Amino acid sequence: MAYIGRQPSYGAFEKQDLTPDSSTTTFSLTYVVGSSSSILVSVAGVVQEPEVGYTISGGGANIVFTEAPTTGDNVYVQFLGFARDVLQATSAMITTQTELSGTPANNDYFLVYDTSALSLKKISLQSVNRTYTGDGSTQGFTVTSGVTAAQCLVTINGVVQTVTTDYTVSGTTLTFGTAPEASDAIQIRELPA
Repeated sequence: MAYIGRQPSYGAFEKQDLTPDSSTTTFSLTYVVGSSSSILVSVAGVVQEPEVGYTISGGGANIVFTEAPTTGDNVYVQFLGFARDVLQATSAMITTQTELSGTPANNDYFLVYDTSALSLKKISLQSVNRTYTGDGSTQGFTVTSGVTAAQCLVTINGVVQTVTTDYTVSGTTLTFGTAPEASDAIQIRELPA
């Protein structure tokens, strides 16, 4: 087969023939594609424009024509690239665990498997440290918007405070049940989500 442009140096462009029936507009693709531009589509010898003559649906698993191709027309899809999942994570796939041998650096990340989304998520180790001094009357101290009480490690004079018993968080304010004494050293470490 002759190629317009550079011939592939490895493998070949895969082709899928479709059988039109003058009414069907959606066809399953042999390979999942990343976008409508990842395929070349021909209907009766006329190359179709992506997002005009056809679109992709089902996460790249289907092609949807704007008009149903006519019965007897030669319709084919030439795959120019395939979508690749780096990891299709499921709880059954995560079979080993490795313990960290040292203290992680602030620019390290954790990979966490989210069972509700069935995917891996990257979590930064960077935390925010805030230092305050008590004055005997102030109960509210500023934290980052969106941080929860469970994400805050709070100490007063080095003594770890208990979540919801000693403090709560609402919006951008961490509020102590009792105001820390004058000159108390307050440390709030906001841990990553």
